[in-house]
Amino acid sequence: MPIKEPPLSTDEERYSRQVLFAGIGKAGQMRLQGGHVALVGCGGTGAAAAGLLARAGVGRLTVIDRDFVEPSNLQRQMLFTEEDAATARPKAEAAKLRIRELNRETEVVAHVADLVPANVHDLLNEADILLDATDNFETRYLLNDFAVFTAKPWIYSAAVGSYAAGMNVLPDHQSACLACIFPEPPGGTVETCETAGVLNSAVNLAASIQVTEAIKFLVGDVGSMRQTLWSMDLWTGVSSEVRSSTFRKDCEVCVKRDFRHLRGAARPHITLCGRNSVQIHEHNRPVNFEELEQRLIPHGTVRFNSMLLRFQYQDYQFSVFADGRTVVQGTSDPVRARTLYARFIGS
Repeated sequence: MPIKEPPLSTDEERYSRQVLFAGIGKAGQMRLQGGHVALVGCGGTGAAAAGLLARAGVGRLTVIDRDFVEPSNLQRQMLFTEEDAATARPKAEAAKLRIRELNRETEVVAHVADLVPANVHDLLNEADILLDATDNFETRYLLNDFAVFTAKPWIYSAAVGSYAAGMNVLPDHQSACLACIFPEPPGGTVETCETAGVLNSAVNLAASIQVTEAIKFLVGDVGSMRQTLWSMDLWTGVSSEVRSSTFRKDCEVCVKRDFRHLRGAARPHITLCGRNSVQIHEHNRPVNFEELEQRLIPHGTVRFNSMLLRFQYQDYQFSVFADGRTVVQGTSDPVRARTLYARFIGS
Protein backbone atom coordinates (compact mmCIF):
# COMPACT_ATOMS: atom_id res chain seq x y z
CA MET A 1 0.00 0.00 0.00
CA PRO A 2 1.49 3.42 -0.98
CA ILE A 3 2.40 5.73 1.90
CA LYS A 4 0.24 8.84 1.95
CA GLU A 5 1.80 12.22 2.51
CA PRO A 6 0.64 13.89 5.74
CA PRO A 7 -2.02 16.56 5.11
CA LEU A 8 -0.87 20.16 4.90
CA SER A 9 -1.34 22.30 7.97
CA THR A 10 -3.80 25.19 7.74
CA ASP A 11 -0.96 27.64 7.02
CA GLU A 12 0.60 25.41 4.37
CA GLU A 13 -2.73 24.86 2.66
CA ARG A 14 -3.57 28.57 2.70
CA TYR A 15 -0.36 29.53 0.91
CA SER A 16 0.22 26.30 -1.03
CA ARG A 17 -0.31 27.81 -4.51
CA GLN A 18 1.96 30.72 -3.68
CA VAL A 19 4.66 28.45 -2.26
CA LEU A 20 4.56 26.41 -5.48
CA PHE A 21 5.58 29.54 -7.39
CA ALA A 22 9.36 29.32 -7.89
CA GLY A 23 9.91 32.99 -7.13
CA ILE A 24 8.60 32.57 -3.58
CA GLY A 25 8.80 28.97 -2.32
CA LYS A 26 8.75 28.04 1.36
CA ALA A 27 11.67 30.27 2.28
CA GLY A 28 10.06 33.27 0.60
CA GLN A 29 6.75 32.60 2.31
CA MET A 30 8.47 32.63 5.68
CA ARG A 31 10.08 35.95 4.83
CA LEU A 32 6.70 37.38 3.84
CA GLN A 33 5.26 36.30 7.18
CA GLY A 34 8.08 38.17 8.93
CA GLY A 35 7.70 41.28 6.74
CA HIS A 36 6.30 44.69 7.71
CA VAL A 37 4.73 46.92 5.05
CA ALA A 38 3.55 50.49 5.68
CA LEU A 39 0.72 51.60 3.40
CA VAL A 40 0.19 55.36 3.16
CA GLY A 41 -3.37 55.96 1.99
CA CYS A 42 -6.24 53.47 1.93
CA GLY A 43 -8.43 54.61 -0.93
CA GLY A 44 -8.79 52.72 -4.21
CA THR A 45 -5.17 51.64 -4.70
CA GLY A 46 -4.47 51.33 -0.98
CA ALA A 47 -7.49 49.18 -0.17
CA ALA A 48 -6.68 46.81 -3.04
CA ALA A 49 -3.02 46.64 -2.01
CA ALA A 50 -3.89 45.98 1.63
CA GLY A 51 -6.16 43.09 0.68
CA LEU A 52 -3.56 41.55 -1.62
CA LEU A 53 -0.80 41.85 0.98
CA ALA A 54 -2.94 40.25 3.68
CA ARG A 55 -3.98 37.37 1.42
CA ALA A 56 -0.32 36.83 0.48
CA GLY A 57 0.53 36.40 4.16
CA VAL A 58 2.52 39.54 4.95
CA GLY A 59 2.99 39.47 8.71
CA ARG A 60 2.37 43.11 9.59
CA LEU A 61 0.64 46.02 7.88
CA THR A 62 0.68 49.61 9.05
CA VAL A 63 -2.23 51.45 7.40
CA ILE A 64 -2.32 55.26 7.51
CA ASP A 65 -5.27 57.24 6.19
CA ARG A 66 -6.92 60.50 7.24
CA ASP A 67 -10.30 59.98 5.52
CA PHE A 68 -13.54 58.07 6.14
CA VAL A 69 -15.62 55.78 3.91
CA GLU A 70 -18.28 57.40 1.72
CA PRO A 71 -20.78 55.82 -0.73
CA SER A 72 -18.79 57.03 -3.76
CA ASN A 73 -15.81 54.96 -2.54
CA LEU A 74 -17.58 51.62 -2.92
CA GLN A 75 -17.19 51.49 -6.72
CA ARG A 76 -13.43 50.90 -6.42
CA GLN A 77 -12.29 50.60 -2.79
CA MET A 78 -12.47 46.86 -2.47
CA LEU A 79 -12.18 46.40 1.30
CA PHE A 80 -15.16 48.55 2.25
CA THR A 81 -18.87 47.79 2.62
CA GLU A 82 -22.14 49.70 2.54
CA GLU A 83 -22.16 49.58 6.34
CA ASP A 84 -18.75 51.28 6.43
CA ALA A 85 -20.11 54.07 4.22
CA ALA A 86 -23.36 54.44 6.18
CA THR A 87 -21.45 54.83 9.45
CA ALA A 88 -18.64 56.95 7.92
CA ARG A 89 -16.09 54.55 9.40
CA PRO A 90 -12.48 55.79 9.11
CA LYS A 91 -10.80 53.97 6.23
CA ALA A 92 -7.83 52.78 8.28
CA GLU A 93 -10.13 51.22 10.87
CA ALA A 94 -12.41 49.71 8.23
CA ALA A 95 -9.38 48.17 6.55
CA LYS A 96 -8.27 46.68 9.85
CA LEU A 97 -11.69 45.08 10.36
CA ARG A 98 -11.81 43.59 6.84
CA ILE A 99 -8.25 42.29 6.94
CA ARG A 100 -9.00 40.56 10.23
CA GLU A 101 -11.71 38.67 8.32
CA LEU A 102 -9.36 37.89 5.42
CA ASN A 103 -6.35 36.73 7.45
CA ARG A 104 -6.28 36.80 11.23
CA GLU A 105 -2.55 36.12 11.19
CA THR A 106 -1.75 39.46 9.56
CA GLU A 107 -1.27 42.08 12.26
CA VAL A 108 -2.76 45.43 11.23
CA VAL A 109 -1.84 48.68 12.93
CA ALA A 110 -4.33 51.37 11.86
CA HIS A 111 -3.60 55.09 12.16
CA VAL A 112 -6.42 57.52 11.42
CA ALA A 113 -3.96 60.31 10.72
CA ASP A 114 -2.54 62.70 8.17
CA LEU A 115 1.08 61.84 7.36
CA VAL A 116 3.06 65.01 8.06
CA PRO A 117 6.71 65.82 8.89
CA ALA A 118 5.90 65.81 12.62
CA ASN A 119 4.71 62.17 12.69
CA VAL A 120 6.39 60.53 9.68
CA HIS A 121 9.26 59.04 11.69
CA ASP A 122 7.00 57.60 14.38
CA LEU A 123 4.59 56.06 11.87
CA LEU A 124 7.04 54.66 9.32
CA ASN A 125 10.35 53.91 11.08
CA GLU A 126 9.64 50.24 11.80
CA ALA A 127 8.46 49.25 8.31
CA ASP A 128 10.61 47.28 5.89
CA ILE A 129 9.08 48.92 2.80
CA LEU A 130 6.71 51.84 2.18
CA LEU A 131 3.84 51.82 -0.32
CA ASP A 132 2.37 55.04 -1.67
CA ALA A 133 -1.40 55.00 -2.15
CA THR A 134 -1.98 58.70 -1.55
CA ASP A 135 -4.02 61.23 -3.49
CA ASN A 136 -1.52 64.09 -3.57
CA PHE A 137 2.08 64.90 -4.51
CA GLU A 138 2.66 66.77 -1.25
CA THR A 139 2.64 63.47 0.67
CA ARG A 140 4.56 61.63 -2.07
CA TYR A 141 7.45 64.07 -1.86
CA LEU A 142 7.42 63.74 1.93
CA LEU A 143 7.58 59.95 1.51
CA ASN A 144 10.45 60.32 -0.94
CA ASP A 145 12.42 62.54 1.46
CA PHE A 146 11.82 60.19 4.38
CA ALA A 147 12.72 57.06 2.38
CA VAL A 148 15.96 58.53 1.04
CA PHE A 149 16.88 59.93 4.48
CA THR A 150 16.32 56.56 6.20
CA ALA A 151 17.49 54.36 3.28
CA LYS A 152 14.12 52.59 3.02
CA PRO A 153 12.61 51.40 -0.26
CA TRP A 154 9.26 52.81 -1.34
CA ILE A 155 6.94 52.29 -4.28
CA TYR A 156 5.17 55.19 -5.98
CA SER A 157 1.73 54.38 -7.37
CA ALA A 158 -1.05 56.43 -8.93
CA ALA A 159 -4.37 55.95 -10.69
CA VAL A 160 -6.85 58.45 -12.11
CA GLY A 161 -9.36 58.11 -14.93
CA SER A 162 -8.24 55.04 -16.90
CA TYR A 163 -4.57 55.73 -16.22
CA ALA A 164 -2.29 53.85 -13.81
CA ALA A 165 1.39 54.38 -13.06
CA GLY A 166 4.11 53.33 -10.67
CA MET A 167 7.83 53.29 -9.89
CA ASN A 168 10.16 51.60 -7.43
CA VAL A 169 12.49 53.84 -5.44
CA LEU A 170 15.37 51.83 -3.99
CA PRO A 171 17.88 53.19 -1.45
CA ASP A 172 21.57 53.98 -1.86
CA HIS A 173 21.24 55.00 -5.52
CA GLN A 174 20.06 51.58 -6.67
CA SER A 175 17.48 53.61 -8.61
CA ALA A 176 16.40 57.17 -9.21
CA CYS A 177 14.25 58.79 -6.54
CA LEU A 178 11.00 60.64 -7.23
CA ALA A 179 12.79 64.01 -7.27
CA CYS A 180 15.24 62.70 -9.89
CA ILE A 181 12.34 62.12 -12.28
CA PHE A 182 10.09 64.99 -11.16
CA PRO A 183 12.23 67.73 -9.58
CA GLU A 184 9.10 69.74 -8.74
CA PRO A 185 5.45 68.79 -8.15
CA PRO A 186 3.10 69.60 -11.05
CA GLY A 187 2.01 73.22 -11.10
CA GLY A 188 -1.53 74.55 -11.26
CA THR A 189 -4.53 72.26 -10.82
CA VAL A 190 -4.17 68.55 -11.46
CA GLU A 191 -6.73 65.86 -12.19
CA THR A 192 -8.10 63.92 -9.23
CA CYS A 193 -10.52 61.00 -8.95
CA GLU A 194 -13.22 63.46 -7.86
CA THR A 195 -12.86 65.61 -10.96
CA ALA A 196 -11.74 63.12 -13.64
CA GLY A 197 -13.28 59.92 -12.30
CA VAL A 198 -11.44 56.62 -12.05
CA LEU A 199 -11.93 53.04 -13.23
CA ASN A 200 -11.76 50.38 -10.55
CA SER A 201 -9.65 48.34 -12.97
CA ALA A 202 -7.05 51.15 -13.06
CA VAL A 203 -6.63 51.20 -9.27
CA ASN A 204 -6.46 47.41 -9.21
CA LEU A 205 -3.77 47.34 -11.89
CA ALA A 206 -1.71 49.90 -9.98
CA ALA A 207 -2.14 47.96 -6.74
CA SER A 208 -1.35 44.58 -8.32
CA ILE A 209 1.95 45.76 -9.80
CA GLN A 210 2.84 47.63 -6.62
CA VAL A 211 2.19 44.61 -4.39
CA THR A 212 4.12 42.29 -6.74
CA GLU A 213 7.12 44.60 -6.49
CA ALA A 214 6.80 44.73 -2.70
CA ILE A 215 6.68 40.92 -2.53
CA LYS A 216 9.86 40.70 -4.63
CA PHE A 217 11.59 42.92 -2.10
CA LEU A 218 10.27 41.09 0.94
CA VAL A 219 11.34 37.66 -0.34
CA GLY A 220 14.81 39.01 -1.14
CA ASP A 221 14.62 39.13 -4.96
CA VAL A 222 15.53 42.80 -5.34
CA GLY A 223 17.29 42.08 -8.64
CA SER A 224 13.93 41.29 -10.27
CA MET A 225 12.33 44.60 -9.28
CA ARG A 226 11.33 47.01 -12.05
CA GLN A 227 13.83 49.68 -13.03
CA THR A 228 11.32 51.87 -14.88
CA LEU A 229 8.61 54.43 -14.33
CA TRP A 230 5.71 52.62 -16.00
CA SER A 231 2.30 53.92 -17.03
CA MET A 232 -0.71 52.53 -18.86
CA ASP A 233 -4.01 53.92 -20.07
CA LEU A 234 -6.38 50.97 -19.80
CA TRP A 235 -9.00 52.64 -22.03
CA THR A 236 -6.73 53.31 -24.99
CA GLY A 237 -4.23 50.53 -24.36
CA VAL A 238 -1.33 52.98 -24.63
CA SER A 239 1.55 52.21 -22.28
CA SER A 240 5.05 53.55 -21.70
CA GLU A 241 8.13 52.93 -19.60
CA VAL A 242 10.94 55.34 -18.76
CA ARG A 243 14.19 54.08 -17.28
CA SER A 244 14.58 54.89 -13.59
CA SER A 245 17.72 52.91 -12.86
CA THR A 246 20.05 55.92 -12.92
CA PHE A 247 19.84 58.76 -10.42
CA ARG A 248 20.18 62.39 -11.50
CA LYS A 249 23.60 63.70 -10.50
CA ASP A 250 22.27 67.07 -9.34
CA CYS A 251 19.19 65.71 -7.55
CA GLU A 252 18.22 67.90 -4.63
CA VAL A 253 17.17 64.91 -2.51
CA CYS A 254 19.23 61.78 -3.12
CA VAL A 255 22.47 63.57 -4.11
CA LYS A 256 22.47 66.93 -2.31
CA ARG A 257 20.38 65.49 0.54
CA ASP A 258 18.29 68.62 0.98
CA PHE A 259 15.12 67.24 2.56
CA ARG A 260 12.87 70.29 2.36
CA HIS A 261 9.64 68.27 2.36
CA LEU A 262 10.78 66.35 5.43
CA ARG A 263 11.57 69.68 7.11
CA GLY A 264 8.14 70.98 6.12
CA ALA A 265 9.63 73.88 4.17
CA ALA A 266 7.69 72.99 0.99
CA ARG A 267 4.44 72.25 2.76
CA PRO A 268 1.37 74.50 2.42
CA HIS A 269 0.78 76.51 5.55
CA ILE A 270 -2.60 75.77 7.13
CA THR A 271 -4.37 78.07 9.57
CA LEU A 272 -7.78 78.40 11.14
CA CYS A 273 -9.45 81.33 9.46
CA GLY A 274 -12.35 82.73 11.43
CA ARG A 275 -15.34 80.65 12.48
CA ASN A 276 -15.60 77.20 10.91
CA SER A 277 -13.00 77.93 8.20
CA VAL A 278 -9.50 76.70 7.33
CA GLN A 279 -7.07 78.53 5.07
CA ILE A 280 -4.53 76.60 2.98
CA HIS A 281 -1.62 78.68 1.74
CA GLU A 282 -0.13 77.03 -1.34
CA HIS A 283 3.26 78.28 -2.53
CA ASN A 284 3.71 79.58 -6.08
CA ARG A 285 0.79 77.65 -7.50
CA PRO A 286 -1.16 79.84 -9.96
CA VAL A 287 -4.63 78.51 -10.76
CA ASN A 288 -6.42 78.56 -14.12
CA PHE A 289 -9.99 79.40 -13.07
CA GLU A 290 -11.60 78.47 -16.41
CA GLU A 291 -10.00 75.01 -16.34
CA LEU A 292 -10.86 74.50 -12.68
CA GLU A 293 -14.48 75.58 -13.28
CA GLN A 294 -14.94 72.88 -15.93
CA ARG A 295 -13.65 70.23 -13.55
CA LEU A 296 -15.77 71.36 -10.61
CA ILE A 297 -19.13 72.03 -12.31
CA PRO A 298 -20.30 68.37 -12.06
CA HIS A 299 -19.85 68.51 -8.29
CA GLY A 300 -21.48 71.77 -7.25
CA THR A 301 -21.98 75.46 -7.94
CA VAL A 302 -19.05 77.41 -9.37
CA ARG A 303 -18.58 81.12 -10.06
CA PHE A 304 -15.43 83.17 -10.53
CA ASN A 305 -13.89 86.45 -11.60
CA SER A 306 -10.28 87.39 -12.31
CA MET A 307 -9.38 87.34 -8.60
CA LEU A 308 -11.39 84.55 -7.00
CA LEU A 309 -13.25 81.30 -7.69
CA ARG A 310 -16.04 80.12 -5.39
CA PHE A 311 -17.17 76.50 -5.32
CA GLN A 312 -20.03 75.12 -3.22
CA TYR A 313 -19.91 71.37 -2.48
CA GLN A 314 -22.52 70.03 -0.06
CA ASP A 315 -22.02 72.04 3.16
CA TYR A 316 -18.54 73.26 2.17
CA GLN A 317 -17.58 76.41 0.30
CA PHE A 318 -14.17 76.83 -1.32
CA SER A 319 -12.76 80.27 -2.03
CA VAL A 320 -9.78 79.78 -4.35
CA PHE A 321 -7.51 82.74 -5.05
CA ALA A 322 -5.43 83.21 -8.19
CA ASP A 323 -2.16 82.40 -6.37
CA GLY A 324 -3.50 79.05 -5.10
CA ARG A 325 -4.44 80.16 -1.60
CA THR A 326 -7.76 78.57 -0.62
CA VAL A 327 -10.24 79.06 2.22
CA VAL A 328 -12.41 76.03 2.99
CA GLN A 329 -15.56 77.04 4.89
CA GLY A 330 -17.70 74.47 6.67
CA THR A 331 -15.06 72.87 8.86
CA SER A 332 -12.54 73.89 11.51
CA ASP A 333 -10.64 70.59 11.15
CA PRO A 334 -7.39 71.13 9.19
CA VAL A 335 -7.18 67.43 8.27
CA ARG A 336 -10.70 67.45 6.79
CA ALA A 337 -9.92 70.69 4.93
CA ARG A 338 -6.74 69.17 3.45
CA THR A 339 -8.66 66.09 2.35
CA LEU A 340 -11.28 68.17 0.56
CA TYR A 341 -8.60 70.38 -0.97
CA ALA A 342 -6.71 67.36 -2.33
CA ARG A 343 -9.91 65.93 -3.81
CA PHE A 344 -11.08 68.95 -5.69
CA ILE A 345 -8.15 71.32 -6.19
CA GLY A 346 -5.45 68.66 -6.22
CA SER A 347 -1.97 68.84 -4.69
